[in-house]
Amino acid sequence: MLNHSGLIVFDMDSTLISIECIDEIANLLGQRDAVAAITEQAMRGEIDFAASLTQRVALLEGIDVSLFNKLFTPIPLTQGAQALIDYCKSRHWYCVVVSGGFSWFTGRVAEQLGLDMHVANELEMHNGKLTGKVSGTIVDGHKKAQVLQDLRRQLPVNAPVVAVGDGANDQWMLQAADIGIAFCAKPVLQQVADISVSQPDLALIINELEDRC
Repeated sequence: MLNHSGLIVFDMDSTLISIECIDEIANLLGQRDAVAAITEQAMRGEIDFAASLTQRVALLEGIDVSLFNKLFTPIPLTQGAQALIDYCKSRHWYCVVVSGGFSWFTGRVAEQLGLDMHVANELEMHNGKLTGKVSGTIVDGHKKAQVLQDLRRQLPVNAPVVAVGDGANDQWMLQAADIGIAFCAKPVLQQVADISVSQPDLALIINELEDRC
């Protein structure tokens, strides 16, 4: 059981951080336009996420993982991210990032922000380079919701559960939460959210939580 008074689950790319990691990795290979086009379709819900991820990762074959440091020095945190996490921590909430992105990045974001847990896809590597494949089960929208629900069952009864995301892949997670927050989000996510925040400042969510939790 979790000895916490609430739970908040975040998406990472374009939510806790201001970039789409897979697009920026592709840019290092000169493949940004091809990958970004697929990313945009997936975020709008026009193509299946798992299929889109497989297509995009295949285009990253051969890149040296050491180059990832260029994208995360410093970590491109979204404005207000630390303030929001600090607020949630002050209320003794369990803070989690669940991403359709990659664990190399979520681990660093979790450490920087002081999150309790991170879940993401594992990029297959060989001799320090990407093979163009994902290891294990793909973290898609349904997996995100499952993680939230599994954590909810470990909380005290009536503990508030909040989810924050920006793309179509977050819709099931937001619907599974007590309060689903669409952050600078695609229209498909705004339609299912309880709250929509249109300005790129996560600290604006604090007032919403004060009013509702």
